[in-house]
Amino acid sequence: MVLNYIWIGFFLVAFVVAVLSFAITGDTLTFKAIIDATFSASKMAVLDIALPLTGIMTLWLGLMNIGEKAGAVGVLSRIVGPFFSKLFPEIPKNHPASGQLLMNFSANMLGLDNAATPLGLKAMQSLQDLNPNKETASNAQIMFLAINTSGLTVIPVAILAQRAILGASNPTDIFIPLLIATYCSTLAAIIFVGIKQKINLFNKVILGWILGITGGLAGLTYYLSTLPDEKMQVVSSVASNGILLLIICGFIAGGFYKRINVYEAFIDGAKDGFNTTIKIIPYLVGMLVAIAVFRASGAMDYLINGVAWCVSAVGLNTDFVAALPTAIMKPLSGSGARAMMVESMSTYGADSFVGRLSCIFQGSADTTFYIIALYFGAVGIKRTRYAVQAGLLTDLVGAIAAILVAYLFFH
Repeated sequence: MVLNYIWIGFFLVAFVVAVLSFAITGDTLTFKAIIDATFSASKMAVLDIALPLTGIMTLWLGLMNIGEKAGAVGVLSRIVGPFFSKLFPEIPKNHPASGQLLMNFSANMLGLDNAATPLGLKAMQSLQDLNPNKETASNAQIMFLAINTSGLTVIPVAILAQRAILGASNPTDIFIPLLIATYCSTLAAIIFVGIKQKINLFNKVILGWILGITGGLAGLTYYLSTLPDEKMQVVSSVASNGILLLIICGFIAGGFYKRINVYEAFIDGAKDGFNTTIKIIPYLVGMLVAIAVFRASGAMDYLINGVAWCVSAVGLNTDFVAALPTAIMKPLSGSGARAMMVESMSTYGADSFVGRLSCIFQGSADTTFYIIALYFGAVGIKRTRYAVQAGLLTDLVGAIAAILVAYLFFH
């Protein structure tokens, strides 16, 4: 229901802004821009997102099927079982969904978007199999979505590479601030959903895992921060791609060891890739068109200018406002936020406060509406309950944390 109101709201706000703009200036170009945006967004949803995703989905669902038959996913399930049994109490002990969730979270943390999406869709389907009410999001699905929308990323290779391309003197100087911001948003997701679902977050198992992960991230942060810039990027790239290759080879080797027909298992799993992609196209088109219309109407500009006025009116420093387009666009569109980030660095400089903050915004959270449309659309969820609120809260916490650490490190 919330998603329904938000979707309608995008169109209503865009229409009102366009009409007011015409009434004040007599310019009809806004109407044309809105209509053009509907066509371009529809095309992008299918040609730039759904079709490329088909091949990736086909590959990874095939590999996941090998991993399940080989028992690799079951091993992962047993490793994280104690933690996930507390955080996702609806998932039965040693259920394959636990291993799938872990693989999705790991791929996201390593910045492996192409692998994370199909792994996440597979995990969502497993959670849907456990869901007694197929049109309403379950507690486990909401927790999974909230953590995903928090966008926890340990190795932001794409952001570091973009900074290097645009001439940053120290492309990796945003690494630690970004890690702090994205960790804050993930922690907010777990706390908010945990409270809503009455999960005991002070349980020794949950607390132990969270503290352990925190310690691991802190150790990794310290190690990477001691490396020269060039070596850090090499280590990040090798680690990310090396782990991915290890997973692929490990699945295949495990299947061979178990004496299963590896190729046949791959084909059986891969067949679901096309069908899954077809299911999500209407959800992607609907959400991306609404976002594009909102943006084309000029409503985004009015929103940013309004924030700048409010901040200035209360006497606060407004240096961060110029980077806000990235933060505001991030829950709506990943590609749009990336474009805003690049534009900020190009306009103000990659080493400027605005340029650095826009990069931290980009990595502090993920695309809430895209993820909800993609994952819930793939399994036919219509009633999202409080998933949207959880996602937007993580976006807000991530943005606030990004601003605070940017002032702490760079202002």
